Amino acid sequence: MINLHTVIVVVQVLSALAIIGLVLVQHGKGADMGAAFGSGASGSLFGASGSSNFLSKATGVAAAIFFAATLGLAFTANRSVATGNGGVMESAPVSSVPGADPSPATSTAPAPAAPTPADKSNQIPK
Repeated sequence: MINLHTVIVVVQVLSALAIIGLVLVQHGKGADMGAAFGSGASGSLFGASGSSNFLSKATGVAAAIFFAATLGLAFTANRSVATGNGGVMESAPVSSVPGADPSPATSTAPAPAAPTPADKSNQIPK
């Protein structure tokens, strides 16, 4: 199960990097006007429709792969918790302090005495 989780994480990271690269390579809406006046070759590499159609489809495919990898990670994380293999606190000892008593502490000190009325001889008269 750990190997499957690692493979899905690698696929997700690669698809995220592909999305970032494809989005950065794409031209904005204003790039078509510049290409019309001769500053770029619109039909050189990807055909007459330009690169926008190819890059848009490639970005969509990379996004679909990223989405599927995210669902796969959620599924594998849910299965590892359900089978008892995923929690870090499941294997922790009950008491991590050596010699500590897990029962609640009880006070053995005597209860404080009830307060006595103050001596009225040292009070300032009003």
